[in-house]
Amino acid sequence: MTSARDQILSRIRNAHRRGPLVGANVKMLEERVRTHPRNLIPERTALSQSAQIDLFVQQAEEAAATVVRVEGWPKVIDAVAAFLREHNLPSSIRRSIDPELDALNWESNELLSVATGPAQNEDTASVTSAFAGVAETGTLMLHSGQQNPTTLNFLPENHIVVIPSARVTGSYEDAFDRLRDAYKAETSIPRTVNFITGPSRTADIALTMEMGAHGPRRLHIILVDTDE
Repeated sequence: MTSARDQILSRIRNAHRRGPLVGANVKMLEERVRTHPRNLIPERTALSQSAQIDLFVQQAEEAAATVVRVEGWPKVIDAVAAFLREHNLPSSIRRSIDPELDALNWESNELLSVATGPAQNEDTASVTSAFAGVAETGTLMLHSGQQNPTTLNFLPENHIVVIPSARVTGSYEDAFDRLRDAYKAETSIPRTVNFITGPSRTADIALTMEMGAHGPRRLHIILVDTDE
């Protein structure tokens, strides 16, 4: 007996006149999955690391994100507080507990209230880290896990993302290569991988741009320059 899944996929293949999935077709698909072949990659990403970082900043700002660069991890806390002050937001955040953010001395800023865990309805700002940045489009790559609840990326109206500048890559393919390398010893990659380019927006109604339609109204990126 064939499963409902097999029946659905079979109908799709027949609709595209692809025929049954047997023999050479199976081998071709297995090879494609195993080798991860690349498609066309924009020439603008073939840059030095420093130039890729500059392109990432440019593309992110064109997508309505704001970007600041800081020297070293301890400066992150001041950058977070400065963003909250600039936008007259409450001095409270909910952050992820990945090792780099968890190692910071958040108690050093006595005016900042810090909570962890999944986002709550009352949260106005979240702070997360990004696995990678894609210079091609100024896009952030974030993945789910116990340390990084996905709700932090979408529920609060203000999303602050911290990323070491060394994690900026040229293309999406480069970012996926890093993800596979990071999890090659694991049984599987993270369940969810989110690509975020700028704050949420829509112009569906009367072609009028509305920020924060389906997620954060603001996206603020803190690029951390380190000695790595």
